[in-house]
Amino acid sequence: MSNAFTNICFTNTVKTAQSRYGSRERNRDYEQMDNLSSDLEERELKFIESRDSFYQATVSESGWPYVQHRGGPIGFLRVLDINTIGYADFTGNRQYISVGNLNYNNCISLILMDYPNRRRLKVWGKTHIIHKENESELISRLDVPGYRARVERGILIKVEAYEWNCPQHITRRYTEAELEQVLKPLIDENKRLRDLMKQKT
Repeated sequence: MSNAFTNICFTNTVKTAQSRYGSRERNRDYEQMDNLSSDLEERELKFIESRDSFYQATVSESGWPYVQHRGGPIGFLRVLDINTIGYADFTGNRQYISVGNLNYNNCISLILMDYPNRRRLKVWGKTHIIHKENESELISRLDVPGYRARVERGILIKVEAYEWNCPQHITRRYTEAELEQVLKPLIDENKRLRDLMKQKT
């Protein structure tokens, strides 16, 4: 028995570290959970499609990791099927570090954050870079109509594993839109009370 996430992450050196710091027994039980599936289920699909940003990690040919933020309108990270997600790679600072790394090593890792609800989804996958000249239909599926950014290419990610992470050290943060939603009942109540006060005077 084995687990898709631990098959990728629990290398020999990781297991050695777990033994040294006293968590090997607990992690061995986790490692033996019989779940080789990398299929995204309804919970993951909804979570992915509701994100407006994520962090991605790639590795260079010199062995250095590179972490980058990717952002856009809610839903710009598309679910193409239960094993594939993708996004339109918009024009940025034109350094092409992530793309260059992926041309050398197509492995990628994502962290998707939900700060208000203190949730975090980690995804591991293999990428395929596509361009409009040879994959115009797929590029159009990844494009975000109305978003003022030029699409340079598309990044497809075949999901190899995913894992929900512990919320223990996630600090709640809110976007302006999320804050408006949280405050709306208070603002409405305040308006109702002010209207009542006006009627009494």
